[in-house]
Amino acid sequence: MRISIYHNILWSKYKGGVFSQVYVQAKARDIDTSFVQIAETDDDRTALGGVDMSYHQYPFRLLFRGAYSRPARYRRIAKLVRDVVNYPCDLVVIPGYHRIEYWAMLMACMFVGRRRAVFCDSTEFDRPQSLWKDIAKQLFFKRCDGIFCYGPRSKEYLLKFGVDEVKIAYRCQAAALPHSYDAKEVLSIYQGRDGKSPAIFRFLYVGRLSIEKGLNDLLDAFLTIRAGRDDVKLDLIGAGPLRDELIARVAELNLGDSVSFLGAKNMDAIGELFLQSTALVLPSHSEPWGLVVNESLSYGCPVVVSNVCGCVPDLVLDGVTGYSYEAGNVGALSTAMLRTLEMSADRAAVAKRCLAVIAGFTPERAASQILDGCTRMIGDLT
Repeated sequence: MRISIYHNILWSKYKGGVFSQVYVQAKARDIDTSFVQIAETDDDRTALGGVDMSYHQYPFRLLFRGAYSRPARYRRIAKLVRDVVNYPCDLVVIPGYHRIEYWAMLMACMFVGRRRAVFCDSTEFDRPQSLWKDIAKQLFFKRCDGIFCYGPRSKEYLLKFGVDEVKIAYRCQAAALPHSYDAKEVLSIYQGRDGKSPAIFRFLYVGRLSIEKGLNDLLDAFLTIRAGRDDVKLDLIGAGPLRDELIARVAELNLGDSVSFLGAKNMDAIGELFLQSTALVLPSHSEPWGLVVNESLSYGCPVVVSNVCGCVPDLVLDGVTGYSYEAGNVGALSTAMLRTLEMSADRAAVAKRCLAVIAGFTPERAASQILDGCTRMIGDLT
């Protein structure tokens, strides 16, 4: 049995961790796996750092150096189609359906009689829908022999498009944590504290500084909280096109002494901030999953997450790992943030609950689910 897995960019550490495990587990199952990375990074991520190759412990072919958009579209199409045709396998896993080159891969598979699957992380809350795009997606899904989804919301999205449930394979989302990460050590840090509430409560945002992340909602909610107390701070980690506008807005709201822009950080530094923070806040208006929630819970840090984020049903348990709220509702966001202050009374217990919930979302489990899905997709057709 041979499987070819294609992915868009090498930059994604979490995919590197999962693919590394796919490679290891496939060898144990006597499955031949081939990995293809289309490009090294993309324009949105160049400001967030380079590729960390330590997470990619598997053989792969890299089709293009640099950013995904650097080669012309026709070059991407030609090279991907040629790659699909020239490397025979039992199943091709296509990275998505939102680019014309992925459609070209689909048609190439159909032309040479190659079975095909696709990764889908979209949900109905992800982006504004349009009729013609919905028709195109439905056609793409119909022509695939299997579809990998991420969580119940992604599965519901596929069922809405009429996808036969037997074609759907679930795989969990797993974060790429530092190689030295140890959940027991994280818990021991909380247990070693005196149990008293901190003098300053720190809220943390980690991600791109872009419009879809709902960061103006976060500033408005924080302004409401700050008006009633002076023991709260907000730290923002990341880079993006909205940075200058957000800095100007912080000054306009007179929040300069309580809001900090920390820039891009590596995962070790972010982990330390999780350990010191009251809660991670992810106020997105559009978010297929929200992998930063996995990271936060892995460090025992509760979360406040908008209800459109794909991870909510799996990871955000109200009063257990944090709170979800209606996206765009600033009042509900500020209320949810204030409720996490109460969780600081016993952070060791909260951390234990967070770690218990996230324990099943590992690269090892994700890899096993991918291989189980591939095996079933191939077996169902033999």
